[in-house]
Amino acid sequence: MTTIVRNLQLVRDRITTACFAANRNPATVRLLAVSKTFGADAVADAATDGQRAFGENYIAEGVEKVLALRAQAGMPALEWHCIGPVQSNKTRLVAEHFDWVQSVDRLKIAQRLSEQRPAGLPPLQICLQVNIDGGANKSGLAPGEVLALAQEVSQLPNLVLRGLMAIPEPGADFDADCAVHAKTKALFDEINAAGVLSVAMDTLSMGMTADLEAAIHSGSTMVRVGTAIFGKR
Repeated sequence: MTTIVRNLQLVRDRITTACFAANRNPATVRLLAVSKTFGADAVADAATDGQRAFGENYIAEGVEKVLALRAQAGMPALEWHCIGPVQSNKTRLVAEHFDWVQSVDRLKIAQRLSEQRPAGLPPLQICLQVNIDGGANKSGLAPGEVLALAQEVSQLPNLVLRGLMAIPEPGADFDADCAVHAKTKALFDEINAAGVLSVAMDTLSMGMTADLEAAIHSGSTMVRVGTAIFGKR
């Protein structure tokens, strides 16, 4: 058993334990393995243990891995999530090679992704990034801006609005982490309850290595874990 496979199993155990503690079914929380700065071999190693969804922050690096692994004989189909900032000059690369984009925070970017998605591919799955705690160095929409953009993105062809993503600053303890994640969950529920989207959002992407338990307690449906799987960068 490799270190990555062992780590994956430990992370899955953490998710299961956190779900039981929150009276949730572990099947309601997906694991996104964040493979940024690690090579295609590390992704392939995780894939041997059944991990299929991978997150990349750096677009060019991510595309290299996507192409390398698609060309690798015997490699199962993988699901690639762009979770880093997307600039206008990179939207075509993202639209052509990724399956999800979790970091949309401008209509212009969403429009370009929609226009540049190749006709032969399924729609891009989209999460809007919200700067839920107002972090000065964080990307994302202010909470009050999310509903309007959600309405606009939900109308674009070649995109499917799936939910919200947040990366809050670490809290002092479990309760503090839960409190900020609860704000994202409340916003998510508020937008769904408004009834202005053609299809309700189903994905709440929040929680990483350090705070996945708090995120699951607060309603996360997808945790983005890198360090606990692949090691320190």
